[in-house]
Amino acid sequence: MTLPRRVRLVEVGPRDGLQNEARPVPVDAKVALIDALTAAGHAAVEAGSFVSPKWVPQMANTDQVMARIERKPGVAYPVLVPNKQGMNGAVEAKCEEIAVFTAASEAFCRKNTNCSIDESFERFAPVMEAAQKHGMRVRGYVSTVVACPYDGKVAPAKVAEVSARLFAMGCYEVSLGDTIGVGTPAECVAMIEAVAEKVPREKIAGHFHDTYGQSLANILAVMERGIAVFDTAVAGLGGCPYAKGASGNVGTEDVVYMLNGLGIEHGVDLDAVARAGRDICAALGREPASKVAQALKAKLAA
Repeated sequence: MTLPRRVRLVEVGPRDGLQNEARPVPVDAKVALIDALTAAGHAAVEAGSFVSPKWVPQMANTDQVMARIERKPGVAYPVLVPNKQGMNGAVEAKCEEIAVFTAASEAFCRKNTNCSIDESFERFAPVMEAAQKHGMRVRGYVSTVVACPYDGKVAPAKVAEVSARLFAMGCYEVSLGDTIGVGTPAECVAMIEAVAEKVPREKIAGHFHDTYGQSLANILAVMERGIAVFDTAVAGLGGCPYAKGASGNVGTEDVVYMLNGLGIEHGVDLDAVARAGRDICAALGREPASKVAQALKAKLAA
């Protein structure tokens, strides 16, 4: 297959990127990050999650963040919602889009959500009902689509099964996450082809972590198979609190640079994203993980 003419990037830095950071990030910094990412041209910025602060303390102030960000018309600000209680928070915050999440591995699902895969879908039922009632769009996430830190390799057929269930229950798009970043292009293509037998390719998104430095190669490989939506995180922020050793998401800057070189449209300004990444990393007290962000350091400082 040929490469797509345009790719849609879903910026997950403010949620998936920050959730595993030990240093508390002030509301002001989160709001500034989201507004900067919106100004950079993103059409979707994952703004937070309504999960128990006991498990993910970094997301405890998502309601305050949603109240203060400048919501630009035409831009989606999805929030992660694990259950009916979280959905109540999303409704109160006047969210227009939510995301639900499960896994392709039973062990990871239990570790991440304290329930089985089947039980996670039972929890989704009232969430989907409320989303329909309030006119919210719902995106679905599947974790551990290549391998699990507890169960090992995950069969593509299992990923396809779980993805099909999410799509059938009303998710407009299913994001497939290589949570521990061990996937290679061949493995990711095999997984995508299995899912595409049950879910339309235009409804599939890729979510790659860069633990082994394979994320850009994986993105290019599945783009050649018709996938044109990817989750990225500014500055390469991220990791997973339930997958020790998993490094951050693929850096938005790195993906944008690659897409620019391929002549693929995406609508995101590279310099603006890199500045947003440097600002949030300053708040975290460290350098960006993105290679492109590091390369642009001197230019942005000038």
